Amino acid sequence: MPIRTILFDLDGTLADTAPDLAYALNAVLVEQGREPLPYEHIRPVVSHGALALLRLGFGFAPDDPCLPPLRQRLIDIYRANLTRGTRLFPGMAELLETIDLRGMRWGVVTNKPAALTEPLLAQLGLLARAVSVISGDTLPVNKPDPAPMLLACAQAGSQPAQCVYLGDAERDVLAGRNAGMTTLVAMFGYLAAEDRPHDWGADGLIDHPDEVLPWIEARFRRAV
Repeated sequence: MPIRTILFDLDGTLADTAPDLAYALNAVLVEQGREPLPYEHIRPVVSHGALALLRLGFGFAPDDPCLPPLRQRLIDIYRANLTRGTRLFPGMAELLETIDLRGMRWGVVTNKPAALTEPLLAQLGLLARAVSVISGDTLPVNKPDPAPMLLACAQAGSQPAQCVYLGDAERDVLAGRNAGMTTLVAMFGYLAAEDRPHDWGADGLIDHPDEVLPWIEARFRRAV
């Protein structure tokens, strides 16, 4: 089937949100009398959410009772600074414009909660343009479960085989594959040194947003 819809992860794929999440984490660390962390230490963890950031900053175990109140504080600071430094990745605005001009559709599937996802996209001028925005709390399950992916496909009016999903984490690839769609890894995203994206089973690896449509076109030509 021809590809009709391209779906994106948000943090580390559609938008470079690391500067503002790093700002929020470091603000919490300073409030708690700790030294801020270098940005380059924080960036690879951003795709894994607030709790992962706090575990990085404080060394807490996943079930530490200190985590919930600190998570809320981090989210409060982040909510007040959603686009302080956040921008689309270079080439992403042009990719979205080309998708629109070609009459294709695009949307977002993220594990970020809707209370952060929707204001962020609105501030970037993208919320009204997306055919589907599925957040981490839209359904009772989130990625790597395929249900959010399938909902996004349905809202886009496309079959899974007509959709491509671009993300920067292994769970993105798993969710897309389990939903029956083509998957691409955003190599420009928040990959850690220990990540092995070549082993995730994605259909392709993308170094820059301007490679997405040429990759799809080449893949489709091979398919026919």
